[in-house]
Amino acid sequence: MRKIKDIKPIEFKDNKLFVINQLKLPHQLEWVELSTYQDVAKAIKDMIIRGAPLIGIVGAYGFAIGISQISSNENIEKKAEEIYNTLKNTRPTAVNLFWALDRMISKLNFFLEKGLSREEIVKNLIKEAEKIELEDYHANKSIGGYGEVLIPDNSNILTHCNTGALATSGWGTALGVIRSAYENGKNITVIVDETRPYLQGSRLTAWELLEEGIPFFIITDSSAGFLMSKGKVDAVIVGADRITANGDVANKIGTYSLSVLAKAHNIPFYVAAPSSTFDFGINSGREIIIEERSEEEVKNCGECKVAPEKAKALNYSFDITPAENITAIITEKGIISEINRTNILKFFGKER
Repeated sequence: MRKIKDIKPIEFKDNKLFVINQLKLPHQLEWVELSTYQDVAKAIKDMIIRGAPLIGIVGAYGFAIGISQISSNENIEKKAEEIYNTLKNTRPTAVNLFWALDRMISKLNFFLEKGLSREEIVKNLIKEAEKIELEDYHANKSIGGYGEVLIPDNSNILTHCNTGALATSGWGTALGVIRSAYENGKNITVIVDETRPYLQGSRLTAWELLEEGIPFFIITDSSAGFLMSKGKVDAVIVGADRITANGDVANKIGTYSLSVLAKAHNIPFYVAAPSSTFDFGINSGREIIIEERSEEEVKNCGECKVAPEKAKALNYSFDITPAENITAIITEKGIISEINRTNILKFFGKER
């Protein structure tokens, strides 16, 4: 078994959250201190931290920090709603954030009903956020364990965006599967989509793989189909920001195109995500709100301008991959190999 470096993207200490500034990678490893819930909200919105599971974890810590700073003469329930809404409105697509915040406010209401002091409430909310972080790490390890059996030895695995330690509590979802396969002795090469416009692949995934010594090549997003046609891709594995009840997947823009290409070339297309990414209140991907970000992100690459100043650009952050394009969804509870509403609800014990 190979030894894999354990990367931890956040640390909670002295009622403050410290996070790796993902905008600075790969050239600078900078830690940012988030001491208020407004700091946390800005870090999420500005993409200092990103990745659906990590956004949920950071949102939970942000909620606890916000509650800790409510003064004794403020109404805790009214202020909690303000904190909740501020954090919830940072990113509209990734469901893990909503799941974590709902869990935190539910705990707050429970503690209030029990008559706990404010000091006890804060202490217990911090414990809940820590629990969410730890649960995510163990879920990712389980995803890696289940998913690595799908990865052939001596294979080329294509991945999109960043789904590793930097997107989670420290192991990863799709990249966690790759990490588990490599750790268990499989010889694999990772093909890393650059993932425009934020370059989460070439900046973040490549940085992680270098840290861990896993072989890889970066490619332009538009190269994937050609590599598939030449037989240089054995499987595609991606993460998810939201999965609907019928198995449609919202993920980083470009995922849908990869699924179409993989299907056309008879290449397995896997999605790796924890159960907190499933949104059973939504029937299909058509109901998901897709985040649109500033056109400046498309017109610029880092500090380099790549388009005319007066040009117009479209910048959808996510797209929808239909269930029929997905070979299997890998979760911490096991693998769903026939992707449809009936099988998904049965898998999670939610049959009506």
